Amino acid sequence: MSERGGGVREVKSAARTVELLEVLASRGDRPARLRELAEELGVPRSSMYALLQTLIDRGWVRTDTTGSLYGIGIHALLAGTSYLDTDPLVRAARPYLDEASEALGETVHLARLDGPDVVYLATRESRAYLRTISRVGRRLPAHASALGKALLAERAADGTLPLPDGPLAALTENTLTDRAALAADLTRVRALGYATEREEGVTGIAGFGFALRYDSPATDAISASVPVARLTEERERRIVAVMTDVRTKIEAAAPHAQGAGAPEWR
Repeated sequence: MSERGGGVREVKSAARTVELLEVLASRGDRPARLRELAEELGVPRSSMYALLQTLIDRGWVRTDTTGSLYGIGIHALLAGTSYLDTDPLVRAARPYLDEASEALGETVHLARLDGPDVVYLATRESRAYLRTISRVGRRLPAHASALGKALLAERAADGTLPLPDGPLAALTENTLTDRAALAADLTRVRALGYATEREEGVTGIAGFGFALRYDSPATDAISASVPVARLTEERERRIVAVMTDVRTKIEAAAPHAQGAGAPEWR
């Protein structure tokens, strides 16, 4: 067992279980074979098979009728849903996401920074262009989204950006993959008070991101997404005005701001 923060020794079997679930979750709709999982995690096939069977019995992993393909199980969904339902900050933000969506008619998101990525916690879809797959629970590199850049800008002043080593991933031809260019953009974000992106995460879509400063540095942000084809200067000003107002309302409604005695999750 290896040492963890606070001098607590890591439990190897628990770490391996979490790593396995993370690998399966990251594959999306691509099921994995025993050999692939054993090789990726550096575990003997016999040990991996025993771990998979245990997790299948408990509903955290599922397998196909042949027993040769593995994917994430329904209990992972139940745990994720519980996270969203019991998070007081998500709960506080929901009515204001509805308000922003209704006022703008655009897609509105709430996301949280998790390492180098943002994870979507809530989405209100535009009536004009509905997605067939919900974004809730999905990850996007922070440097490639207005949400992420709004949160990275909160950390850029002291140089502690949670970005991966090596080249930054390009999601589109417009993604900022040069670190100097990203740093310059984050300086502009701090000056404006919000982040923008034009087709950096998704082709054809622009985004406006606003950090929620009920934590320092902020870990949550909201954004509005709009097709670039209908983004005019007047429309942009309207989006910024509405989202700025909604940000203020969410920050005021957050449990921290109300002194409600909510747990200080880390």
